[in-house]
Amino acid sequence: MGAGTWESHHAITTLMYRYTELVDAADFDGIGALFAHGGITQVGVPGMIEGPDAVAGLYRFSNKVHADGTLRTRHVTANPIVDIDETADTATARASFVVFQATDATPLQAIVSGRYRDRFVRIDGTWWFAEREMHVEHMGKVDDHLSDAVLALIARGAPNA
Repeated sequence: MGAGTWESHHAITTLMYRYTELVDAADFDGIGALFAHGGITQVGVPGMIEGPDAVAGLYRFSNKVHADGTLRTRHVTANPIVDIDETADTATARASFVVFQATDATPLQAIVSGRYRDRFVRIDGTWWFAEREMHVEHMGKVDDHLSDAVLALIARGAPNA
């Protein structure tokens, strides 16, 4: 891997990890900013949520913020495999994720896991998410994590809501 590719790899994985840090902090505007040039999709759910305002709105709608101002979670992204096309200013990555949570009502446990499939674009020297596709594979006790509106969708049988 050349020097430029190492720099790009570091920038891309840092972007992936910054996402987890912002989610755990319930910094929804910060999450949205990561998608200034892209959007989020989820396997089994049609369409893409695009742009910073829409992405921030999605996280506001779907997550339960606790009294301390956070989600009381720890999102862990593991085993990222990054492929970079330096000439085209594009990259892809795939990784696994696990979300842990502990609240007053929920002891520390894994509540959801799955895979991310990401596409990135470099604009004016900065890497951005072009698309994050989420594939939820396992879901545990999420009633202290997801909003009541999303829990109602799940109860009605909405796929991967």
